[in-house]
Amino acid sequence: MAHSTARLLVVHHSPTRSMRRLTDAVVAGTGDDAIEGVEVVVRPALEATADDVLAADGYLLGTPANFGYMSGALKHFFDSTFLQVGGALDPTGAASESNGTTAKRPFGLYVHGRYDLTGAVRSVLSITGALQWRQSYDVLEVMGEVTAASEQAAYELGGTIAALLDQ
Repeated sequence: MAHSTARLLVVHHSPTRSMRRLTDAVVAGTGDDAIEGVEVVVRPALEATADDVLAADGYLLGTPANFGYMSGALKHFFDSTFLQVGGALDPTGAASESNGTTAKRPFGLYVHGRYDLTGAVRSVLSITGALQWRQSYDVLEVMGEVTAASEQAAYELGGTIAALLDQ
């Protein structure tokens, strides 16, 4: 590790009040008093870079479900960083599993939508799978209104992933 404390990168696309509430709760969870020695870097998906990914020891990803897929902003993040952070393509141009520089790093995912979250979750997990990131907590799927229970679950997601890095 090039840095003395662990670094957790939160990459999110939070264009709605519901997504902002979930992102705020996730970030609050990463800063729980029980967690020490973890630097949290929060980046909107359109601003996150490959350098951000390479410098992090773990990841939290947040996206709305848009038309059965992850947001265009999170897709742009993956498109613009995939090969630089250890992803690989097979001869047909499809993502293939690799043992890249970020393989085995823990991550968590939260998704909000109004109708169906399945495609959005599947699309993110296919890319994180190709990067061989380690899913370290259940995907937080929030459909419809964001409730206090949803915010608590988001807090727990953030806290859990941060605690994994607090070694």
